Amino acid sequence: MFARLAIASFLAVLLALLPGAARADGVELVQLSTQRSEDGLDLSFTTRFELSRAAEDALHKGVPLYFVAEAAVLRSRWYWRDARIGRVERVWRLSWQPLWRQYRVSNGGLHQSFATLEEALASLRGVSGWRIAEAKDLEDGGGYYLEFSYRLDVTQLPRPMQIGPQTGFALGVEQKRNFAADFSLK
Repeated sequence: MFARLAIASFLAVLLALLPGAARADGVELVQLSTQRSEDGLDLSFTTRFELSRAAEDALHKGVPLYFVAEAAVLRSRWYWRDARIGRVERVWRLSWQPLWRQYRVSNGGLHQSFATLEEALASLRGVSGWRIAEAKDLEDGGGYYLEFSYRLDVTQLPRPMQIGPQTGFALGVEQKRNFAADFSLK
């Protein structure tokens, strides 16, 4: 019994350490792809997740939820730390407007209102054509890789909600993927 448990835990740790493995907490990364163009490297992704009851209750009580997507393009180097070619971040703010009984998704200075929570969540579950690196920074023949993460940012919750365990607010996925010669993901 103990041997089986030890082997199962060893295999779980080994799978978590594999380079292409994704670590996920309640978020499924449905699609992740890149495309090289004349102007640079563009990223597209789609996720699938549902808000927990605790997160939905907090939203309806006036607490905005922040979702963050981060992508970094790095070039492998044998002689020093890997070189960061590009790093981008996008933040969405999801809030409930009780006066109008609408959900509002904000990204920078852009705002959009939705009648249902499902429509609002659909708008922040993915992006297409997101520029993550400039063409001048990409050289053919280099060993490049992508580090991608998407999460519900609990650091932007009000201070009283940051104390103690964050049950129901752990949403996120991280993935590290290598690029092929044409800068598509392997």
